Amino acid sequence: MTHNHAKCTTSLIARAEQICAARLTKQRKDVLTCVAESHVAVGAYDVIERMAVHGPRPAPITVYRALDFLLEHNLVHKIESRNAFVACACDHKNAQPALLICDACGNVDEIMQPANVELQNAAKAHGFKINRAVIEISGTCNSCAHV
Repeated sequence: MTHNHAKCTTSLIARAEQICAARLTKQRKDVLTCVAESHVAVGAYDVIERMAVHGPRPAPITVYRALDFLLEHNLVHKIESRNAFVACACDHKNAQPALLICDACGNVDEIMQPANVELQNAAKAHGFKINRAVIEISGTCNSCAHV
């Protein structure tokens, strides 16, 4: 069975419209759509190139501001090690996922990592409040492992 990516993207845009309501401007929605075009992480300049295909080339600062907004609303994840972004596949409220990054094809998947509670408790024991945790796991996805 193949992945219906159009359905995945449509679902993400609907969730964004519900979460952000009037604050989801056309520019932010366009940036989110460009990030959501695949499950491979993209940089801001990749987004600019994708947007330029459909209209005027946006300024980098505009795209970075839109990405910051989408990140703040848990609609995208930033892959720190690659300075790139991937659309958030699920509504996980306040929990942070672990990102599974395939070194071969670049596909990114997210899982809810069970150690999150343990990390929160360990940080709390040190008097530290976690604002955001990004757990990146590099490896080989199932599709690439069987090639």
